[in-house]
Amino acid sequence: MRRSICQADPHYAIAGEKRTWRFSYTPSNALSKNTKLIFEMQSDKRPIDWQLPNVDIKKKSNVIWLEIPNGKNLVAKQIKDPKTTKIGYEFILPRDIKIGESLIICMGSIDGKDNLANMCQYFTQRKKIFNLHINVKSKTETETFHMDVRGTKLKTLKIITPSFVARNKRFDVVVRFEDEYGNLTNNTDEETLIELSYEHLRENLNWKLFIPETGFITLPNLYFNEPGIYKIKLKNLKTNELFYSPPIKCFDFSNLCLFWGTFHSESEKYDATKNIENCLRYFRDDKALQFYATSCFDSEEETPSAAWKTIVSQIAEFNEDERFTAFLGLQWLGTLKEEGLRELIFTKDNKNILRKKDLRSNSLKKIYKTLSSKDLLAIPSFTMGSESVYDFKDFNEEFEKVVEIYNAWGSSEMSSKEGNLRPISGPVKENPEGSIQKALLSGCRFGFVAGGLDDRGIYSKFFDSNQKQYSQGLSAIIAKDQTRDSLIEALQKKSCYATTGKKIIAGLSVANEPMGSEISTSTKPGLLYNRYISGYVIGTTKLKEVILLRNNKILTRFTPDDFQFNFIYDDTESLKDICIKAKEDKPPFIFYYLRAIQEDSHIVWTSPIWVDLEEPAIVIKKVKKK
Repeated sequence: MRRSICQADPHYAIAGEKRTWRFSYTPSNALSKNTKLIFEMQSDKRPIDWQLPNVDIKKKSNVIWLEIPNGKNLVAKQIKDPKTTKIGYEFILPRDIKIGESLIICMGSIDGKDNLANMCQYFTQRKKIFNLHINVKSKTETETFHMDVRGTKLKTLKIITPSFVARNKRFDVVVRFEDEYGNLTNNTDEETLIELSYEHLRENLNWKLFIPETGFITLPNLYFNEPGIYKIKLKNLKTNELFYSPPIKCFDFSNLCLFWGTFHSESEKYDATKNIENCLRYFRDDKALQFYATSCFDSEEETPSAAWKTIVSQIAEFNEDERFTAFLGLQWLGTLKEEGLRELIFTKDNKNILRKKDLRSNSLKKIYKTLSSKDLLAIPSFTMGSESVYDFKDFNEEFEKVVEIYNAWGSSEMSSKEGNLRPISGPVKENPEGSIQKALLSGCRFGFVAGGLDDRGIYSKFFDSNQKQYSQGLSAIIAKDQTRDSLIEALQKKSCYATTGKKIIAGLSVANEPMGSEISTSTKPGLLYNRYISGYVIGTTKLKEVILLRNNKILTRFTPDDFQFNFIYDDTESLKDICIKAKEDKPPFIFYYLRAIQEDSHIVWTSPIWVDLEEPAIVIKKVKKK
């Protein structure tokens, strides 16, 4: 039985490469005149996808045409599949094609100039598929071309390390060799060697690393024998370039770890609804996140029941203690101001999606009544966005333990007039009613987390407008173990903080109580007269300023000329003079939090610490009768 021959020339591509690509098709059966051929590239028209060619041959640059034996080049007609919305290119044969004759689909430059040719996608892919649909006598047969997409030249070294380690406790380091697009690559000179070292201690540690074919290498059993701040340093001995890891804080003894991840982010490469498996691999392996939650929107149009079933299955499969913590979550948009936008995080597997259209879950009050706070965490998101605003008047402290202070579309900390460094700007405006600082003053208590990029639901029109976009945020959780239970327990304690994307280490304590704590003068009466505050910030680059805020006002400001900074501050103002009156029967209070800014404009926010003004508990000792 004869088979058609499909060959791609070349058989592999380099990410971001420009050239003329040729796809040769030799049919197993003769094709008659007027046979319709449709060439489909599987491109979603994103900037990172394979460049779509023009159909106008007169342009000569980035065009597509069909070469037939002993004939003129055929012009294509661009069409769109109504079901998949994929772009295809249609050719109609002007004559019969015999068995053994080859048709060649070309994409690129007619003159053969690479600078005018067609550009490959920016991400690597094993067996990238190009489909050719042949319509013969009202029947459609599909042939497939395959082409591997490999990484381009080595550009950077990404060093993945833990942020907290204990003295003499061993840990592993992973080095990713990446090209300019973030792909793993070994595309470099064979003589290239990488030197590994780090400053301060163990100067005898000086390894030479080669670049493996896989594009990454694991370095096991490293340790520090003295407490301090460290950065792993890699030097490309060929180019003398230096690369540093994010900072590592080594404690003399610590049973806590710092984990990085996000509860709200969409992959730029893989649609989390349509391709959840690759999406999870991307965040776990490429982005080196330690926890991640799905965040599809609740509507049937965005997340069909079949897609939710797949998401539920994959989350359960990918969740692995001490490696990658996966949470099942969704976004739920309710009544503006009263409910706003929520990221609903389930603490367990196999949960049904909560749809706004369903009677049982058409309001937050019903959701909170149906579920326990042990089963669900609700995170108010994008609270200052005009189309998702939440005014915190119905704040539920049982479920809403943390709030998203930042995502790639802006910060909800405060308004731009009040000094927001990354305000919500564009067609979707900021609404001051959703200000997080305003909510804190009203008595709401929550920790801070950050979200990433999103192009779904209310965010779907942001890309096609001039909505201001920033870097993707990261959430940091300080917990005992990398398990769901441990991370949720830490979030319940507000033991977390947010950054605009860099792995900045930060800490804040009042009277030796960590961030997220709620302290009372009834147990620590000395707080009436003095609050001993200590903190630290360890940046990925030099720090521009470190600001300690009390009740949203700047208490003190530091301008360190270094990447790390430690401080001690005594707040000696009388607590009674600076307290905020609380609602209902709750005691007056004050709160502190830290905001630090690096020279590269990246920001970190620590979760607040609250001090309540309460009368000391009077303990009456019983006197024993003699």
